[in-house]
Amino acid sequence: MLGGIRVADFSRVLAGPYATMLLADFGADVIKVEPPAGDDTRQWKPPTDASGEATYFGSVNRNKRSVALDLATEAGLLEARRLAATADVVIENFRPGVMARFGLAYDDVRALNPGAVYCSITGFGDGAGAGLAGYDLLVQAVGGLMSITGSPDGEPAKAGVALVDVITGQNAVAGILLALRERDRTGAGQRVEVNLLHGLLSALTNQAGSTLATGRAPARMGNQHPSIAPYAVFRAADRELVIAVGNDRQFRTLARLVGREELGDAARFATNPARVAHRDELGTELEGALAARPAAEWAAIFADGGVPAGLVHDVAEAIAFAESLGLDSVVDLDGRRSIADPIGMSATPPSYRTPPPALDEHAGADWLHRKDPE
Repeated sequence: MLGGIRVADFSRVLAGPYATMLLADFGADVIKVEPPAGDDTRQWKPPTDASGEATYFGSVNRNKRSVALDLATEAGLLEARRLAATADVVIENFRPGVMARFGLAYDDVRALNPGAVYCSITGFGDGAGAGLAGYDLLVQAVGGLMSITGSPDGEPAKAGVALVDVITGQNAVAGILLALRERDRTGAGQRVEVNLLHGLLSALTNQAGSTLATGRAPARMGNQHPSIAPYAVFRAADRELVIAVGNDRQFRTLARLVGREELGDAARFATNPARVAHRDELGTELEGALAARPAAEWAAIFADGGVPAGLVHDVAEAIAFAESLGLDSVVDLDGRRSIADPIGMSATPPSYRTPPPALDEHAGADWLHRKDPE
């Protein structure tokens, strides 16, 4: 689908490399430009994969080629500019102003290559927030996510993965594809700008919407949902499971399956607003019933009955569960395993061609200067 699209990838760590890997999975020729010491994540180990490479680096850099260029030197800058001149897409996540110092800002690249789509990923935009460091943990804090994550009586908590970087990488992919589509129509490139803070605020969806509508910021509720009940983690005889009831019919079925059919008819639980108002009492009633069986048994019973529920898996269990469902969610490239591209396409599916590259594995000045190297 993206065969013939060359991506000059000046990004590093997570948001940018995740975006360019998704593009590479659909055939884009991604040239990863690294400093002589390599992307920082090459050193973020342990753990390592079968090749000894850091798993962090490996998780977002398959299907790419690597060249090491020292942008502090004239020779390195010359090669970088030549690469940008041949690229359909240029992507970078330096602090605002850094690419301008290199002579690789959007206007510089546009002068060399008017058709280039130029994607900038920043932490807080290129205005008043340009000087702020765009670290995922920091953005989760100042962007409000931590204020609604964690126990009500505990400290604010971050997500267990750099979720804001991942969201921003997906936004970058969407913006790049939109710009390429427009280039198909006009022949002209344009600048795509995404930043971590705005990406997080957009991803807050209903929580941001309620704040804007009411003027009141939501608080931490642990695993409870502010607008739905029962929609939380519950303890069974041996471990936790999630029950995610979305309507009154599902709740009545749940009550019957746990042997407490009268709960479905009780006025305090008969409707979702009533259940939200009495969520603590409802939780006590449900956990008393759930204590009779192991969580896996309940999960099977609820699945058969059409009640949304499931075990709280660890990551290994989650991967195995996806595989048991036939989702083909793991890719193995020369013994180096990673999670497959999440986008399925009936006619032009993603392809997995090469494992993450060694540093400067694809060096060669002449090679850089040709759009379609052999």
